[in-house]
Amino acid sequence: MSETMERHFKALELDKILHLLAEETSCDAAAELAQNLRPSTSLSQVKRLLTETDEAHTMMARFGAPSFGGLKDVSNSLRRAEAGGTLNMTELLRIATALRTLRGIVDWRSKSEGVKSILDDRFDAIMPNKYLEDRINHAILSEEEMADNASPQLATIRRKIRSASSRAREQLEKMVRSPVTQKYLQDPIITMRDGRFVVPVKAECRGDVPGLVHDTSSSGATVFVEPMAVVEANNEVRVLLSQEQAEMERILAELSAEAGNFASGIISGYKEAVELNLIFAKANLGYKMKATLPLVNDEGKIELKRARHPLIDKEKVVPTDIELGLHFDTLVITGPNTGGKTVSLKTVGLLTLMAMCGLLLPVADNSQISIFNHVLADIGDEQSIEQSLSTFSAHMTNIIKIFEQADASSLILLDELGAGTDPIEGAALAMSILEALRRKGTRIAATTHYAELKAYALQTEGVENACCEFDVTTLRPTYRLLIGVPGRSNAFAISLRLGMDPEIVEHARELVSSENTRFEDVVQSLETSRQRLEEERKEAQRQRLEAEEASRAAKERKDAIDAQADREMEEARRRASELIARTRGQIDVMLNEMEELKKQKNKALTAEQKAKLKSGLRALENEADPVRKKDEEAYVLPRPLKKGDPVLIYDIDKKGTVLQPPDKDGKTALVQAGIIQTRVPVSNLRLLNEKPVKKPQGSVTRSVNRANVRAAMELDVRGQTSDEALMNVDQFIDSAVLAGINMLTIIHGKGTGALRAAVQQHLKRHPNVKSFRLGTFGEGEAGVTIVELK
Repeated sequence: MSETMERHFKALELDKILHLLAEETSCDAAAELAQNLRPSTSLSQVKRLLTETDEAHTMMARFGAPSFGGLKDVSNSLRRAEAGGTLNMTELLRIATALRTLRGIVDWRSKSEGVKSILDDRFDAIMPNKYLEDRINHAILSEEEMADNASPQLATIRRKIRSASSRAREQLEKMVRSPVTQKYLQDPIITMRDGRFVVPVKAECRGDVPGLVHDTSSSGATVFVEPMAVVEANNEVRVLLSQEQAEMERILAELSAEAGNFASGIISGYKEAVELNLIFAKANLGYKMKATLPLVNDEGKIELKRARHPLIDKEKVVPTDIELGLHFDTLVITGPNTGGKTVSLKTVGLLTLMAMCGLLLPVADNSQISIFNHVLADIGDEQSIEQSLSTFSAHMTNIIKIFEQADASSLILLDELGAGTDPIEGAALAMSILEALRRKGTRIAATTHYAELKAYALQTEGVENACCEFDVTTLRPTYRLLIGVPGRSNAFAISLRLGMDPEIVEHARELVSSENTRFEDVVQSLETSRQRLEEERKEAQRQRLEAEEASRAAKERKDAIDAQADREMEEARRRASELIARTRGQIDVMLNEMEELKKQKNKALTAEQKAKLKSGLRALENEADPVRKKDEEAYVLPRPLKKGDPVLIYDIDKKGTVLQPPDKDGKTALVQAGIIQTRVPVSNLRLLNEKPVKKPQGSVTRSVNRANVRAAMELDVRGQTSDEALMNVDQFIDSAVLAGINMLTIIHGKGTGALRAAVQQHLKRHPNVKSFRLGTFGEGEAGVTIVELK
């Protein structure tokens, strides 16, 4: 990137955005990438970069951000290990830390592996190596300490060192505690010199303690003597320490060789992790800016909705709409100083560069931005004292350089065009510059004070006026950019508000040419109309939002009511099903008892008695079912009922005869059904001679004898696996509950006791089991379990 382009980027403050991006990274390499990030001029590449950032933004919102902490550049160490070099413990630990970070990144992605992403290729390129990571961490405890169990040889050597050191200390401790030698010692302590255990002996008693002198105190009053009794033990320690060092170097060489074998894969994964760190840093920066993904084109079309300059405090920045390249190729922004003209100019340029770097933009949804080959800016006072250039000369020098680079794919941003010289000449020169740049096909946004340029924009096709709104009442700019409205001079109004003598202001008005006055009056009229329409638009938008909110609330309430109704209906069906199941169980038991009673009395039931019994049972089942389907068409009696009419009691499918017609309220009638007289709702009666109605038969009645009931009270699971047995126990208990049986026997045998333990453990957790016990004498003892149901 040329130095000239860097100057343009700096004028638009891209370097400050990249600094903010670098602060969001977690490692030095990613921070360096962020600082060196430069805009891309390839549409496909910009789209890919933006898509990566947007998908990282989405994944962060759903799953949180992956951790890139501990990601260090270990490439040099790995290459040295690959070449046969031996790494120290610090370098190996850094490799292990990097491997742990890479593994953490892959583990994070695996938690969301069901969601496809354009970033998957980058994640797949990271190959964790837990084997090497564990080997290093198992062998090395810290940068200065190797673990005893790094190898069996090292563990043996260190055990011998501890043993030899212990023997030497024991000998010296005897001397220190001995009354004979204590008087020769300066202090009753054991210390070390040159890796050997010694005792401090008084200089004058040197001959009384035979041994080797290793050191003398600074005063000369003490000599450090290695007694002859411990020389051999110390020698052994020194030899073992040398062996320890050699073994540690061998282990480091072995670990280094392992790391070298995996060097290329680790370095490749590290580079991908750095790239991912940068992408997620972009996403996090976008989250802090409340940014969105813009639409991107290379046709010079810019449409920014509620754009915010990212370097202005988000509590103070005023969102503004900016358009360029859709209906016009040149935007002329006018208005007073400090009104926000330069901020609008910088916002267009900076957001364009950010998008070309793959950064999300602080704009509303459906905004679009264009990429350009060149983004060229002449912003600020570039007066150079060393070059003796005036403000005007500096601006002209920059514009000349811009002319040299500008082409049809360029965005040109010019601040205070033509300023710093005679107003008439400056305005003429400004118009000429705009015309020349337009002929090159560029997109231009320029700020100016010249009234002549307002008229130029009004009269020239493809050129549009814009101004930064100014509140004369408060004497403050609102910083909103109004496209299509030329900025008007507020000098007279501001002067009056500040207390200027009205006569002076009025005389100034008279000095202004009549054409200029009429122009300003037209601008004032346009501004008044615009403000009125703006207020009306805001009111219409407010009402629309209120209507949408009311509609949404009503829909949510309806959905909630529907959901509640569905839940209540489902609960009713569930309870009805349970009630029907219990009723059927009672019916089966009743039939079984009656069949048993018939056998005991040795007499058969007549067909009529059986039919009555079945009909009564069906009535019991129907009465117990609270969820009944209504007739598809409501039944209406063809005529009023009278005494003697044959009728059908519809819900129990029972024929009867009307004994008394409906009473005064007309709701019930007295009906004889068999030997029973009962009052029945008129709505439940059907006239048989008018329209006989047969209720669909759906009931199933089965006869269960006592032997079957007894068999249903016992379950034999001997010879089955635990899983098979527990499944059969569940089915057994469910059947018993439906049949109304509350005491069961499960036969599991004695054997090893494993099946019994599994069954009883399962019974503890079963919701229908009240208690259970082993069988007693005569019941099967420990081979059976007696279960009592709730």
